[in-house]
Amino acid sequence: MEAADLGVRLCQSAAREVYLCYCITALPVFALCLATYEIAGWLPLLLIWWFKPWLDRTVLFVLSRAAFGQTTTVNDLIHNQRRVLWSQWLLSVSLRRLSPWRSFTQPVYQLEGLGFMKARQRVRQIRRGRTTPATLMTSAFCVTETVLMVALISLIFWFTPGPSDPFAPGVMSSLEFPITCAYGLAILFLEPFFVAAGFAMYLNRRAQLEAWDIEQELRRAFQT
Repeated sequence: MEAADLGVRLCQSAAREVYLCYCITALPVFALCLATYEIAGWLPLLLIWWFKPWLDRTVLFVLSRAAFGQTTTVNDLIHNQRRVLWSQWLLSVSLRRLSPWRSFTQPVYQLEGLGFMKARQRVRQIRRGRTTPATLMTSAFCVTETVLMVALISLIFWFTPGPSDPFAPGVMSSLEFPITCAYGLAILFLEPFFVAAGFAMYLNRRAQLEAWDIEQELRRAFQT
C-alpha cells in the first residue's frame, strides 16, 4: 500500500505530461464510443470500459520515463506510438481485460520486452504472494470511480430547478448519455492514478526480487 501511495505521488509530480498525453489518446476514443449511442444507449459506456487497459498504456509510458527523471512530450508519444499503442493491443482488450491486478502486471508486458510465454512466467513470479494487495488496490479505485461518477450525475438533480425525483419513471433511461459522460470524466481523472499505483507496486516487487537475488548470491559467496 505504501508503494501504491508512492505511485500516486509520482503521478502528481508528472501530472502535466501524464494528462496531456492521456487526453490526446483517450478523448478521440471516447468520442468514437459516444458516437455509438444511436446504436444502443448502453454501448458507449461498455466500449469506454472495455478500452481502458489499452489507453492505460499511454499513461504507463509516461510514468516509466518520469520514474527516471525523463519528461515526455506529445512528439515522444507519437514517435513511440507503435510500441506504446499498437503492440499487444489485442491482448490488452481481450485476455488481460478482466484481470483484477492488471495495473500491477501490465509493466511486465509493456516494459520488459519479453515473449508471450516468458512474460507469463515473469507475471507469475511478480504476482506470487502479491495478488491480494493488487486486487484490493483495484477494488479501491473501482469504488472511488463509482462514487465520483455518481457525484457528477447528482449535479444534474442539484442544479435542476424545482423538485426532481431520480427514481421517477423514464428518468433513468433519459440519463444514459449523461451517465456515460460522467463515467468518461471519472476515468479521465482517476485512471492515471490507478496506473501509477500499480506501476509503483511493480517497481517495489522488482526491488524485492532483485534484492533477494543479491542476498542469495552473497550468502553463497560467504559460504565458500
